[in-house]
Order: sequence, then structure tokens, then C-alpha cells
Amino acid sequence: MIVLSILAGLVSTRFGAPLLLVFLGLGMLAGEDGPGGIAFDDFGASYLVGSIALAIILFDGGLRTSRSDMRLALTPAAALATVGVVVTAGVTGLAAMWLLDVGWLEGFLVGSLVASTDAAAVFFLLHQRGLRLRDRVRATLEVEAGLNDPMAIFLTITCVELLTMQTGVPWTTDVQVLVGRFALETAGGILVGLGGGIALLALINRIAIAQGLYPVLAVAGALTLFAGAQQVGASGFLAVYLAGYVIGSRRHRATQIIHRFHDGLAWLAQIAMFLILGLLVDPSALVPTLAASLGVAAVLIFVARPLAVMACLAPLRFGAQRFEPREIGFISWVGLRGAVPIYLGTIPVLTGVVGAEVYFTVVFAVVIASLAVQGWTIAFAGRRLGVVLPPRPDAPARVDIDLPGAGGQDMAAYTVQPTSLVLRRPLARLPLPQGVGIVSVVRDGTIRAVASLERLSPGDYVLLVAAPEQLPALDFLFGGKPDTADSRVDSLLLGEFVFPADANLGAIADSYGFRVPAIDRDGAVGAFLATYIPGKVRRGKRLRIGKVELIVREVSGGVIAQVGLEVEPDETSRHRLDPLRIWAKAGIRTVGAAWASA
Repeated sequence: MIVLSILAGLVSTRFGAPLLLVFLGLGMLAGEDGPGGIAFDDFGASYLVGSIALAIILFDGGLRTSRSDMRLALTPAAALATVGVVVTAGVTGLAAMWLLDVGWLEGFLVGSLVASTDAAAVFFLLHQRGLRLRDRVRATLEVEAGLNDPMAIFLTITCVELLTMQTGVPWTTDVQVLVGRFALETAGGILVGLGGGIALLALINRIAIAQGLYPVLAVAGALTLFAGAQQVGASGFLAVYLAGYVIGSRRHRATQIIHRFHDGLAWLAQIAMFLILGLLVDPSALVPTLAASLGVAAVLIFVARPLAVMACLAPLRFGAQRFEPREIGFISWVGLRGAVPIYLGTIPVLTGVVGAEVYFTVVFAVVIASLAVQGWTIAFAGRRLGVVLPPRPDAPARVDIDLPGAGGQDMAAYTVQPTSLVLRRPLARLPLPQGVGIVSVVRDGTIRAVASLERLSPGDYVLLVAAPEQLPALDFLFGGKPDTADSRVDSLLLGEFVFPADANLGAIADSYGFRVPAIDRDGAVGAFLATYIPGKVRRGKRLRIGKVELIVREVSGGVIAQVGLEVEPDETSRHRLDPLRIWAKAGIRTVGAAWASA
């Protein structure tokens, strides 16, 4: 079934179908009502597999959450993971109570089951086709998905206990018990996650074992933290996500191998979880409650989630925390439901809640609707709302070499690509981060001394020594040219020297040693660029004149506001013919002006 899932995924991506929906559908087809004919109704096994798989997926999500993402998104994500889950559960619960004709507690149980976004769905669907979002929007969605499971589990178990009367104590005492339990789950999950993550990180850095055992140690340690947190009543899911964050955001000796191993392991956990949950449901069981289920899904997608996002993000009106309406709209739309609601739906069945099988089928149908409607339209919604950024070029091929006892330094090896940004400047003027040194350059199979080379060439193999935190900057330099709307574009692309658009062109030309047409000499540099740049003026456009290139650095209201200047531009630049066009057009303008004055 896993082999079939992978092969079916290759086909489905051509139609833009969410892979998770494909995995879930294959599980249903393999079940008793489908051609597979597998009779499977073991909710206990599904709960166990779902727990382990979700823990692995959350650990992988934590590994890929950077410090900058956490700083950027912690406040809005925490609000969505707590208040947002409660609001979603309440609104959806009211709809479920009316559509399913059940009591308020049963309705709130259904709302609680589908209240949290799914970490697996969010982590994978946002990256499935290389969708690149604004950093704050992406970070908020991913951190929310990593943090909101404890609240959904707490609400679900509370409803189950009240329905089965397991507490047997007065309501006032129940409130105290519930508040205490939630505090234990949250605070305990944070303490176990951060403390355990630091301990696991220290263990990875301290012991010397075979390289292939480091990722095994990491996943075994993560599952141990998950189980330990669950045993003491804390949230294992919160703990394992935070442990992954601690390990992923700090230096250790096995960063690359752990990330690569867990990428594949998270995919395996994802496929296995959706397949086994798909096996649990017979398609025929969805029919009796299909209309009510679709009604619950519609309220969840179009009413409950937008209200919850508005309630949490609209009050954040100041500084970097302020969200634009289009960002709020997109976050509202990407309230993806996946394996977590189905996994939570097994809890009422296992505890014997009356009507639990009906609630489970409703939750299953809601998940299918969410994956089909929201999962299929993420890219379209992002483009329509203007939160999708142009894709970055592929990351450069990089090999990391651990240097024991190197004082926090690692060796990295890059292959220079034809579009690498390092080709734009001589070696002596490369804007390398402070402390980074080029050890050697291998060209045509021969090791070349750095001092003997003026510039790098495509195909060069460059070895550098750098601190781990400097590798993203090196990835940027050795990667391809990014879109100029990218906020990371610096003076390497937008010029070493900066001038206001109204600066005198003649003065700049005299200072930097290039000639300009006499008809333009007394004008502004911004007007010169606007006159001679072909097509629409936009940030990053270049114009070659003499031995420099003038660059549109900033545009405001369609008018050039700031100009950059680069000395010694790339000789292979496609702008090298610009001077011929400039002088030809200037000559025509000069003749025209003389004719008009005559």
C-alpha cells in the first residue's frame, strides 16, 4: 500500500490533488467496501499508530522551525492554538448540534474533534509544490499547527469525560480539575519539550557513534520524551514539537543527516497514518450522515475558522504583529484538517461514548471535505490574495564536513552554478560573512590557490570554513539569482552605492568615471533610468552605461525613488549592449530637440 501510495502520488500531482487526500482515499479503497477487501476496525491499533506517527511528524516540524520563525509567529500562533481552537470548537459545535440533532455537549465534542489544524496537512501541503508564502504567514500557519493539538485534545477528553460521567464530582470542582489539568498539560509539555530537547542535543554532541545512528538516537529520544510527557499527564505532542525545535535551531554534529533521515521518516509516518485511518472507515458508513457532515464542514471552513482567525489576529494592530486583511484571509482559508481530527475521533469510540461511531464518520467526512476544498485551492487562494512570493531558486548543492574541535566552525563545499551570485564579483570583493574563509578552489580537477584566481567560474568546487549560522548566507551567495522582490536581496544585486532618484546624473558620472549623453547630464539619475530602461520600471531592473550599471533599487507609486550603482558589473551581463541603445536614443532625442527649437 505504501508503494501504491507513492506511485499514485506521482500521478495525482499532475492534477494538483493533495497527496494526503490520495493516501486517505487509497486506505478507503483497500478497506472492506473497496476492491482491497481488508476488514479492519481496530481503533486501538489506529490510536497507537496515529500517536507515534503524529509524534514523528511534529518532531520533524519542530526540526524545521527556525528561531526567526518562532520569534516572528509565536504570539499569533499561540493565540490561534488556544483561543482560536476554542472559538472554532464552539461555533462548529453549535452547527453540529443543530445538523445532527444532538445535545450541546455532543455538539461541542464534534466541534472539539475538528477544531485544530493538522500538523501533517499544513507542513506537507504548504511545501508540496514549492509554494512560497510571506514569511510571517507561513511561520504563523506552521507554528500554530505545531502548538494547537494540546488544546484540541484537552477539549475532546473533557467532553468525553463529561459524557461518560467519569469525574463524578460537582461542577465547581470539575472546573478546578479541568484548569489544573490544562495547566499541567501545557506547562508540563513546555518543560519536558525544552528540557528534554536540550538534554538530547547535549547527548548528540557529546557521544561519538556511527553517523547512521545519530538520526536513530534522535527519533528514539523524541519518542521517549513523548511517552514520558504522556505518562505524567503533560502534552507529549507539545513536548516533542518543542524538542524538535530545540535540536533544529541549535548547533550539533549531525544536522544534515538527521534532517535528511527525518524527512523520509516523516513521509513514512504520514503515509502510514493516513492509510490506516482510511482503512477504519467504510465508504458506505459515510452516506447516512453525509448531508449533515457537509453542513458541519461548510460551517467550519467558511464561518468558524474565519471568525477564530479574526478574533485572534485582528487585535494585533501594532508594529510587526499587524496582519493585513489579505493575510488574515489566507490564514483563515488554510485551516487544514487532516489526520489529527480522525485520530481524536477514535477517543470517543475507545471510551464508549454513545453515538461515537456516528461522530467518527462525521469527522472523517469533514476531513475529506477540508482536504478536497482547501487543500486543492491553497496555491490559487494564495495568488488571489497576494501572499504568494515568486519561488526562490533551488538551493545550491552543499556538502557539510564536521570539524571536531574546530571552535564552532564547520567546512562546507559548494559547486558554483552558472547562475550563482558569486560570479557577479571578483573573488577579492565577494561579500562573504565575517570570519568566513575560502580554503581552496578545485577547478577542472586541480586544486587552485585562492590567490591565483581573480574570479570563480561555473563548475568550480569551493571549500570554505564557516560557522553553522553563516551557512544560509553562503547558500544565498552560491545559489541562483533570486527574484528582486525577495527581501534578502542586498547590495550584491541592487548596487554597492545608493543615491536618491533626484540626484544629479552628471555629478554621479564624474565621480564614477563614465560618460552620459549631454542631453541627460543635467537631469536626475532616476529620470535617466526611467527614460532608457525598456519596458515597465520595477525594482531590480538594470541599465549598463560605461563601466557601471545603474539599478532601480526602490519604486514608490510607480516612480523610481532610489537608484543603486554597481562598479565592475559582470562582463557576461545581458546589459552590455545597453550603451549602444542609450546613445542611439539620445542622438534621436538631441536631433528632435534641435528641430523643435529651430
